[in-house]
Amino acid sequence: MTYCLGLLVTEGLVLLADGRITAGSQVSNARKATRHGPEGAQIAIMTSGLRSLRDKTLAFFDRTQRKRFPNGHGSMLEAIDSYCQSLREVEEQDRGALEKSDLHFNLHAIVAGQLEDDPEPALFLIYPEANWIAVDRRTPYLSIGSVAYGKPILDRALRYETPMENALKLAYLSFDSTRFSSADVGYPVDMMTFAASDRRWREVQYDYEDLVAQRTWWNEHITKLAAEMPAGPWIESLLPSADARRLALVRDE
Repeated sequence: MTYCLGLLVTEGLVLLADGRITAGSQVSNARKATRHGPEGAQIAIMTSGLRSLRDKTLAFFDRTQRKRFPNGHGSMLEAIDSYCQSLREVEEQDRGALEKSDLHFNLHAIVAGQLEDDPEPALFLIYPEANWIAVDRRTPYLSIGSVAYGKPILDRALRYETPMENALKLAYLSFDSTRFSSADVGYPVDMMTFAASDRRWREVQYDYEDLVAQRTWWNEHITKLAAEMPAGPWIESLLPSADARRLALVRDE
């Protein structure tokens, strides 16, 4: 399993992908977020699924780009179309052999960027069938892999108008919630941003030790907030102290 996340906010894009690979009892690390295209015309692709399908699809996509778009795709829709063609080609070649081995053709991808003809950054989710959806500003994120654990904090706190700095924090907390509850998701974690203001990609990889302060702060504060949550009658009636109060009232009568 994996966890890849793409956020679209007013200032641009925030991407995150964990780096843990599990195969049976073996655990290793590998990149799941990569950039493709010449400098100044790059898009980012994050994938979840069989590693062999990922590598072959991206190899076909890069080959198509070198042959047909040596200066990069002109728009995200053009890049998405090239990726989907590559995915269909791999599906045609490999689906039969995979099914004979009881494996599913299961490659999902998040594709993000802004190219020359695009008025603003864009974020897409591509399914194994090579159809796709674009992010909606009302729910400005897409995730693939082990998506259940990191979703609540994004649904509660993320908006299209969220500043990029806060979006980065939410992306990390979404990953940390997933990592904490899913053994198949873990460090290292790759994070990327694309700023609409200068159309530049920025990227950093973090390991477990790099984010100790953030992880400790969150654990301490979420525990403190739970303790400080207003109680009142709804919870007091379920505690032993409520029985003591009732007994006291009976005695007084």
